[in-house]
Parts: sequence; C-alpha cells; structure tokens
Amino acid sequence: MASPPIYPFPKLQRLPATLPIEGAVRLELQEGVPVFRASSAVQKRITALLHKQQASELSAEEAEELDQYEEIDDYLSFLNRVVRNSLQSQQT
Repeated sequence: MASPPIYPFPKLQRLPATLPIEGAVRLELQEGVPVFRASSAVQKRITALLHKQQASELSAEEAEELDQYEEIDDYLSFLNRVVRNSLQSQQT
C-alpha cells in the first residue's frame, strides 16, 4: 500500500497587525473540496493597499503589511493544493 505524500508545511513568520483575529479566513466548498479563502474584510484591506500602491508610495509599514498578506495568500494556496491533492490521491 502506497503511503500518502508528505508535504513540508511552510512556516509563517508573523501575521499582519491588521489581520482580524476572527473571521480572517472563510471556508468554501467547491465540488466537495473545502477551499480556504481570505474573508471579504481581508480582501478589502489588500485591495486598498494595492490601490494606494498604484496611486502613490506605500509607507514602510504598509509595504510590510502587504508582503505579509501575500505570504498568507501563498500559505492558503499551499493548503488548498495539499487538501485537493490528498483528496484526489484517495480517489485513485
């Protein structure tokens, strides 16, 4: 019997100070697969930072905050791939 693949989980260094403690991530179901997504409040903050970045220069704190949100987005994408791949391997 083949053992399931082992995925090395990345380690987050820290979270943005503006990240809400509750309600930061929502869970959706797509074709029976749970998918982790940033909440609408978090998405609004990211959008605001991106608009400000396009219009003018971000402060050092805002640039760091945006980088941290990007890291969280990468982490959620990683978790979604692991979940999807694990469920697919169980079906074969």
